[in-house]
Amino acid sequence: MNVEERIKTEGNIPLEKRTIIHLILVSNIINEKIALVLKPFDISIQQFNVLRILRGQKGKPANLSTLNERMVTKMSNTTRLVDKLIRKEYVERHICPSNRRKIEITITAKGQEQLNIMDTLVSETEKRLLHRFSVVELEQLNTLLNNFDLK
Repeated sequence: MNVEERIKTEGNIPLEKRTIIHLILVSNIINEKIALVLKPFDISIQQFNVLRILRGQKGKPANLSTLNERMVTKMSNTTRLVDKLIRKEYVERHICPSNRRKIEITITAKGQEQLNIMDTLVSETEKRLLHRFSVVELEQLNTLLNNFDLK
């Protein structure tokens, strides 16, 4: 993708600015494609992420703090995401028996089943998005992105 063509500018964009614009454009395309795949499930990318985190707990409950720490897209209102997933019967919320102030969240069988279907569709989308890259190029890209200052 040529950034200058995409944003319809004729001048040369400084390398740093061009790189950031490029990353934003690619990020937006990826988000649009994945959101489109999740749309039939009435699930956002953030809700999908919560379901994957809960599956990764391997049956152990997670609290809101754990979910928020592990989210790919940081959000201030994880409670709202969980509430939407509860209404879909994809997750359950329980009060911890040993600490009544602690809320524990687990994925339901229905949530696990739907997540498995979503995973397949998201994986297919990821493969389509990256099909022009070789394994070596993907490794190189990941190595380069590891240098990015995420703080």
